[in-house]
Amino acid sequence: MTESSKPVYQQVADWLRQMINAGELPPGAQLPTEKELSERFDAARATVRQGLTVLVNEGLIRPSRPRGYFVRGHELMYYRPQAEWRPHPTSPEMDRWMEEQTTLGREPSQKITVEIIKAPVRVATRLELGDDDLVVARRRVRFLDGEPFNLNDSFYPLELVQGSEIVNPADVARGTNQALTDLGYEQVRAIDEIESRMSLPDEVTRLELPIAAPVLVHRVTGFTADDRPVRHTLNVLIGSKHVVLFERQKNMGK
Repeated sequence: MTESSKPVYQQVADWLRQMINAGELPPGAQLPTEKELSERFDAARATVRQGLTVLVNEGLIRPSRPRGYFVRGHELMYYRPQAEWRPHPTSPEMDRWMEEQTTLGREPSQKITVEIIKAPVRVATRLELGDDDLVVARRRVRFLDGEPFNLNDSFYPLELVQGSEIVNPADVARGTNQALTDLGYEQVRAIDEIESRMSLPDEVTRLELPIAAPVLVHRVTGFTADDRPVRHTLNVLIGSKHVVLFERQKNMGK
């Protein structure tokens, strides 16, 4: 397909992508305005926005309304599932994730909400709960350098954690896994499920995405020594912002 035969929105995306890759628009640079792009390509603003959305979903640019669009830096977040089992952080103010990202020179923050709800079907199945059983849902939106990067939602059987700090909408610096241990429910193994899909409508809203985008979903169910499931966590990672890093050792556990 020749350049002229491509849809105009694709021509807009291709032209801007080429400028970004060539360094003519470096990280942090502001893109031409929608008005300027409309005039250059003799196209409606809706068409221009469609081209810009292509680059947003590729992770090349970010919207900053009402200022416009900017070239995104190339700092990705390294997501390390195995870090969950490492010793809790030394800082009394920050949980493991906050401390790790601060050490890497990033500026982490998170919004935490807590509610008591009837267990969603997939959560109830993994926690082996009945249809009407309640869970404590701790939902987090995690930000790096002011941008939403991922969701971290954990669910606990209400009967296990009622009255504990897990029910409070505040950070638990030593970690909720340790808080569960202190309640008598130490997790000794976990089942991990990883899948890729498009983001759901509520995820689009919470992650401040312009439209649905590819995400990586990591579900973790934690079990005690007597094989009781006591925690189910749903992590939703924006695909263009993460690298998943697994560390494995030969003959591990021998």
